[in-house]
Amino acid sequence: RCRLQASGGGLVQPGGSQRLSCAASGFTLNYYAIGWFRQAPGKEREGVSCISPRDGSTYFADSVKGRFTISKDNAKNTVYLQMNTLKPEDTAVHYCATAPRTLCSGYIIPPGEIYHWGKGTLVTVSS
Repeated sequence: RCRLQASGGGLVQPGGSQRLSCAASGFTLNYYAIGWFRQAPGKEREGVSCISPRDGSTYFADSVKGRFTISKDNAKNTVYLQMNTLKPEDTAVHYCATAPRTLCSGYIIPPGEIYHWGKGTLVTVSS
């Protein structure tokens, strides 16, 4: 059975860091472009970052550029989102998702192109 699970969320103070993990089972993550998305209360889901399986290129939304990094460990079949200098406006449920491997080429993956959404993890940035 194919599963995609985000984890690592929690409560963090402004200015702090958190690392999210996106673990896959039943399929190989490296066959797909992987995107991180988030949805804050009362807002639409937005793309945060993505990583391409073809050359490892990455892309970030302007709101997180310079603060977030994305990486993958093929041996663990896991993609990570390292979030630094967190702000209260980063509070949201964060999701990882798979998409066609040709995507994440200089732009965030459009939500309409997603193959499969994983279960989200809540990140709360508050003092």
